[in-house]
Amino acid sequence: MKLPAKIAVWLLPFFLTACVHKQQAQVQPLAPPIVDNPPPPPSTAPVNLPPPVVTIPPEPTKPAPTPPKPAPRHRKPKNSTPPANSTQEASNPAPNPGVSAIGQLSSGDPSNYRQETEDMIGATERGLNNITRPLSDAEQKTADHIREFLKQAKAALVSGDVDGAHTLAAKAKVLLAELTK
Repeated sequence: MKLPAKIAVWLLPFFLTACVHKQQAQVQPLAPPIVDNPPPPPSTAPVNLPPPVVTIPPEPTKPAPTPPKPAPRHRKPKNSTPPANSTQEASNPAPNPGVSAIGQLSSGDPSNYRQETEDMIGATERGLNNITRPLSDAEQKTADHIREFLKQAKAALVSGDVDGAHTLAAKAKVLLAELTK
């Protein structure tokens, strides 16, 4: 077969399909035209209506904001004699007595917390005094540590540091539990 005949055979399906598409595009139905009809005018206007009454509510008066009250400052009483074991206090500069470095960390009623701490100190002292058996050297050192913690806890209570006193009393109680096993 000659080259032009081959080309015509190959192109014939393309020409036939192109014609079909053109015919389908012409056959598509069109949407009906949109007719804009204006709304009918109101036939009768309402008559004998009173004029509208407009009232403006008065603005609520706000009381002048009161400034927040400053937190009460608890000052520690000045001791004329420093505690016996104050190596940590001597190495740090004296902080401002009214401002704590970490703020106040109290989770309960201070009077109940203080009473609970005093009770814990008393119970630990009674438990330590009720030990009647002879103590070994290691147990004697533990008992000395307990007494030192209790002494520091009492000093902290006197100075107003209830949280510190509670922590020291808890340490003494744990050591007493180890000692009485």
